[in-house]
Amino acid sequence: PRATGRRHAPDPGHWTSSLDRAAYTAGVRRIRDHIAAGEVYQANLCRVLSAPVGADTDADALAADLAAGNPAPHAGVIRLPSRGVEIACASPELFLRREGAVVVSGPIKGTGRTEADLLEKDRAENVMIVDLVRNDIGRICLPGTVTVPRLCAVEAHPGLVHLVSTVRGELREDTGWPELLAATFPPGSVTGAPKSSALRILRALETAPRGPYCGAVGWVDADRRRAELAVGIRTFWIERVPSGAGELRFGTGAGITWGSDPEREWRETELKASRLLAIAAGRRPERRTDDPDRAETVGHGAAAPGDGGTVARTGVPGGPGERERRGADIRPRRENEAMR
Repeated sequence: PRATGRRHAPDPGHWTSSLDRAAYTAGVRRIRDHIAAGEVYQANLCRVLSAPVGADTDADALAADLAAGNPAPHAGVIRLPSRGVEIACASPELFLRREGAVVVSGPIKGTGRTEADLLEKDRAENVMIVDLVRNDIGRICLPGTVTVPRLCAVEAHPGLVHLVSTVRGELREDTGWPELLAATFPPGSVTGAPKSSALRILRALETAPRGPYCGAVGWVDADRRRAELAVGIRTFWIERVPSGAGELRFGTGAGITWGSDPEREWRETELKASRLLAIAAGRRPERRTDDPDRAETVGHGAAAPGDGGTVARTGVPGGPGERERRGADIRPRRENEAMR
């Protein structure tokens, strides 16, 4: 990668990960045990990367470099001075958009370097979360109004591709902001299904708080009944001490299903992080054509799975809906078959 002239953080290999490779892959296997026991269908296992930064590291400058090197549809900066926290978000994922009575969500599940890398597991993962989001939104929408206009569309983003779906519904007249957020938060794509079971399992496996990562980032105009909130992925945050220095953090994760391979899931977390960490280090990421097995490690250090982690401030019971999927193409695909 070529230098951009602005360095916000150390090189990718010098970050510390809350879960190292051994701990993360062990966590994947543990989630598969929970799936085999019938406790959960999918859980999104995350790790938090950390690096020390000085007082001169600035969220605005970092966000500007992210916009240049990793343009995203949901980007911005949030400062919380009373908490000593600054957030620079470059999220590709829509959590909730509201226009009056209409609410839309755009869950992302399924990631690869190219479309040919996407597997049957990715498609199944997306459909499971779409079902969960339909169920969440259906609790506060008029009967018969929840639809899926787009299922498992392939979207290209810098350095990777995602499977993205769209879920739409029309809110009941008595649905206020508290009811809307209580029914849908935390986002299903970064928790799992059933949501309450996934949260319980992840609390036992993740050893660092997610902080703003995987939360909701955006704006709400309550009076006009409008909002646009992104899922807080591809998001950096700075936690400062009184001197102005602090820790720069970045979260990355992967959705774990019965079909998950632990090493492949670890590589997915590396893929999601590597480009953005390179930008933070003042390097311009270039297109990679090498094998994902050779991807640069983006974090070292270890924390064995334990009970010290938290997942989200709000744990909302919910699970995949039982309604029949109508008109959805959910045909399975072999691992070596490219999506068409």
